[in-house]
Amino acid sequence: MDELPAYISLVFVVTTVATVLFVYYAVRATESKRSHLASSITLGCILVWMGITYFLADSGFYRAFEAMPPRAIFVITPPVFAIVVLLLIQRTRGYMMRIPITILTYLHIIRVPIEMVLWWLALRGMVPFLVTFEGINYDILSGVSAPFIAIFFVGIKRQNRIGAIIWNLAALGLLINVVFHALLSAPTPFQLFSFDQPMLAVFYTPFIWLPAVVVPAVLWSHLVGLIQLIGRES
Repeated sequence: MDELPAYISLVFVVTTVATVLFVYYAVRATESKRSHLASSITLGCILVWMGITYFLADSGFYRAFEAMPPRAIFVITPPVFAIVVLLLIQRTRGYMMRIPITILTYLHIIRVPIEMVLWWLALRGMVPFLVTFEGINYDILSGVSAPFIAIFFVGIKRQNRIGAIIWNLAALGLLINVVFHALLSAPTPFQLFSFDQPMLAVFYTPFIWLPAVVVPAVLWSHLVGLIQLIGRES
């Protein structure tokens, strides 16, 4: 990975930091006396997880591609499991219901630079073109449309609940689509796609943070947003 242009890693790291700050600010923006504590704990947990995954990726742990179960499971499963648990617990779910949905929506802007990074990596043979906007990945549309949705669909002055639900479901579908193809493009025993140019970059630093941090953050923002929007009816 040392031969990659520095700007690729720089853009990715800056985008990852922006993602973490979005999550921190979203948790901090709740109208709660415990918002400072909750946001600090959230930030601390994310930073610890970033450190763990960085160390493991740097040591080559995730690049044991023949291992069973595939080591990629140990990247995305823990944060997704944590998100599901937090949403199932009534107290934490109630807290997340107070997170401003506009911030959750603006978070998806980070999907634009992420798609550019994936494309740059594909040009250098580190990810398959299948998971870029030249292939089946249209996730960049979610990032481009996020400001419009935040202003006209979930904004304070103008709201369109049904439209916001449809957008979140569609953008969530785009996320699942690219994650599905990325997982099955990795050089593991379960690989089905892109044998000529497999998914490699995400098993190296700093790109390990894409499945470890960025994808879970985007998933979290969609799930919390949908719970808020659907909950408004009741």
